[in-house]
Amino acid sequence: MIRVLLADDQSLVRAGFRALLDAQPDIEVAGEASDGEEALARVRELRPDIVLMDIRMPLLDGLAATRRLTEDDALKDVKVVMLTTFELDEYVFEAIRSGASGFLVKDTEPEELLRAVRAVVDGDALLSPGVTRRLIAEFAARSKEPAAEGALAQLTEREREVMALVGIGLSNEEIARRLVVSPLTAKTHVSRTMVKLGARDRAQLVVLAYESGLVRPGWLG
Repeated sequence: MIRVLLADDQSLVRAGFRALLDAQPDIEVAGEASDGEEALARVRELRPDIVLMDIRMPLLDGLAATRRLTEDDALKDVKVVMLTTFELDEYVFEAIRSGASGFLVKDTEPEELLRAVRAVVDGDALLSPGVTRRLIAEFAARSKEPAAEGALAQLTEREREVMALVGIGLSNEEIARRLVVSPLTAKTHVSRTMVKLGARDRAQLVVLAYESGLVRPGWLG
């Protein structure tokens, strides 16, 4: 059973998400929070698998709450999907940098929300359709001088290749087609790379791909 915490200052939004999620045989809403401080307290109390976290909340916004959550080793297994009203939210980039595993707009289709919850718990990153390419463009535009490649030394050549493909936004299926391997093999390479680099999830692997210089601005094809 996938346990979800809902963090949003609008009770109507929480009620809608709860109705959808609780209707699923493999998902249950473990609790709710109306601000970032309460969200952190509830996460520590309930230890959900995933938090659906609104970016804009009183007392402590979702961005700061996510940063605190992901920096707490005791909560490292809790995943965060950020929620916002606008797909072009200025905080998307920083949300992923802060450790969020995904990003969804609140008016996303119900099926997409359910897929997001299941995908993130399974270790994949999830972004609303249309956001991925812009997010990667942001990484490219904001990337500084590449850091030393020391962290990448432990990767095999194939793992470095797979990491670069993740960095330009390819899914496991697209990576599999590019490398002429099975999707399961591609997923295994991605998982091993994340373990070796200590990446929480696929979204953080994109960050590391840019920060290490493995992927550079302009490699968006």
